[in-house]
Amino acid sequence: MNRGRGQGPNVVLGPGDDAAVLAAPAGRYVVSADMLLQDRHFRLDWSSPRDIGAKAIAQNAADVVAMGAAPSAFVVALGCPAETTVEFVDGLVEGLWAEAGRAGASIAGGDVVSAPLLVLSVTAFGDPVDRAPVLRAGARPGDVVAVAGRLGWSAAGYAILSGGHDLERFPEVVAAHRVPQPPYRAVLELPPDVTVTAMTDVSDGLLADIGHIAESSGVAIDLDAAAVRDPALDPIATLVGADPLTWVLAGGEDHAFVATFAAGQRLPPGWVRIGRVAEGAGVSVDGRGWSGPVGWESFAGGG
Repeated sequence: MNRGRGQGPNVVLGPGDDAAVLAAPAGRYVVSADMLLQDRHFRLDWSSPRDIGAKAIAQNAADVVAMGAAPSAFVVALGCPAETTVEFVDGLVEGLWAEAGRAGASIAGGDVVSAPLLVLSVTAFGDPVDRAPVLRAGARPGDVVAVAGRLGWSAAGYAILSGGHDLERFPEVVAAHRVPQPPYRAVLELPPDVTVTAMTDVSDGLLADIGHIAESSGVAIDLDAAAVRDPALDPIATLVGADPLTWVLAGGEDHAFVATFAAGQRLPPGWVRIGRVAEGAGVSVDGRGWSGPVGWESFAGGG
């Protein structure tokens, strides 16, 4: 898995022994783990092996970065059928390493076992370099809600793929569904004088994930529909007969970052204001409750 590839500076000892050894420059590190299961989180007829590997790293790296930490290393466990080809695994590994590199880290180790379906389990480690970890629980009334990254693109890509539409007509949203592009630098390069009070990545859907911040912080959050709308999604929604605002609010899997910033600050580059924090509880859109779907549910049906 690591042949010909160098380890990052935080990997003291990589593959070759019973376990990897990672540095913890801050005296602590952030850890997250997630799994991708064939036919639930990806489809082999939609995504290349490289796409699948990159997606596995991206969604885990985004969790680490959402805590305000810089990814330092990933450990990957792969389960695959016995008939899986070497070429397939090589493509998967290429994707793992490519996205790990984009996140500023490397693959420190892992395991391979036989399984009836393809499954990837990734553990991500991150270094909270210059600031304390950013939690979901710190939002305060008066804070500004802002987002970095695209919203609704993965859901639009899913609609194109599942509807059997011409993939060449809207290649960017199809690519966004296959491999999310978390804007890591928008978080990792935040100026030290900027106060981020709470943050998460948008994996389950904007309403669902901002709802976690509202609940953990004990506040109300109101989103501005005009601010979150993306005109680029309108022609795709017209083609498939969907509501583009629903994609933005409930689509998920974009792995954009949504955060609350202390009032009175100028938002850093790459961040767009989309709402505000107030006294109360729950999440609203333009001051009203949202009656549509709010996002992904891990134990609901579907894939």
